[in-house]
Amino acid sequence: MAGTAGIVGYGSYVPAYRIKVETISDQWGDDAGSIERGLMLSEKTVPGRDEDTITIAVAAAKNALLRANIDPQKIGAVYIGSESHPYAVKPSGTVLVDALGIGPNVHVADLEFACKAGAEAMYISYSHVLSGNMEYSMGIGADTSQGAPGDALEYSASAGGSAFIFGSKNIIANVLSTHSYTSDTADFWRREYRHYPRHGGRFTGEPAYFKHVLSCTEALLDKSGFKPEDFAHVVYHMPNGKFPLKAGKIMGFTNDQMKQGWVVNKMGNTYSGSSPTGMAAIMDVLKPGEKAMMISFGSGAGSDGFVFEATDLLPAVQNKAPKIHDQLDGKKLYLSYGQYAAYRKKIMFND
Repeated sequence: MAGTAGIVGYGSYVPAYRIKVETISDQWGDDAGSIERGLMLSEKTVPGRDEDTITIAVAAAKNALLRANIDPQKIGAVYIGSESHPYAVKPSGTVLVDALGIGPNVHVADLEFACKAGAEAMYISYSHVLSGNMEYSMGIGADTSQGAPGDALEYSASAGGSAFIFGSKNIIANVLSTHSYTSDTADFWRREYRHYPRHGGRFTGEPAYFKHVLSCTEALLDKSGFKPEDFAHVVYHMPNGKFPLKAGKIMGFTNDQMKQGWVVNKMGNTYSGSSPTGMAAIMDVLKPGEKAMMISFGSGAGSDGFVFEATDLLPAVQNKAPKIHDQLDGKKLYLSYGQYAAYRKKIMFND
């Protein structure tokens, strides 16, 4: 029965490094103002030289454990969703469980489904607990997103991630309803051996993003019996600043309902970490009894939707780990384009 499992801990991590849109546009001779208005973002996060999906996932999971205040050994499964796992053959999750003292009696898997891989990890983790298969399970979305030099994606593809621990007791936010909507829609892809993804331009909007997030929202509202006005906060996947706001407006949500989870303006598109990180920002301010909706999107294509309701236990843990907006507004180290290219290894040499 829905509502017997939910979030017991959550945490996020974003790098301190940033690059401004105008820094990238100056490199390619583009109009920074036009790009900022079009994408509704002015800078993005960049992973440091020693940061990757694994280190981001570990940091986010550590913060989730601080809020959950549970024995890591009780976590029965860990799933990391990402488009940028550092190894083609070697799991990211095995490093994480050893780093955090989880396991070795634990089920671990790396997941992929473009930008909804993190929500996918959350969905599976929730299902494990709901079924009674295990006491706790962790789902993580983390990415160091790729964007080819000079491509439109370079302005938004960023780095960061969030982790959610699901359990059946000491729940800080119940899961009231879920839904998934999936179809074969080729809007964004990366072939084997290719360093950067490609995208279908205009096909990434209406037939892909909007069709899936709106259809998932409609079905989730119908299934749960709630109306847009029943929610205090809503977050959609954020490939840019405009898409989620447009989707919310179409579905009847206000900008006030969207603003807390709308973090793309400060960090860019963290791919698999996008909607989970927006949801983490909502968890930072959600009050007991308030409901929140999260709708992810992954190219290829699909959306996972959740309805959460905060319990009386949430306020006590909100300040036990760094909040997302504090991280985004905190220490910032701005890079030149040359530094950024070096950090992201955009100049590659063949022997």
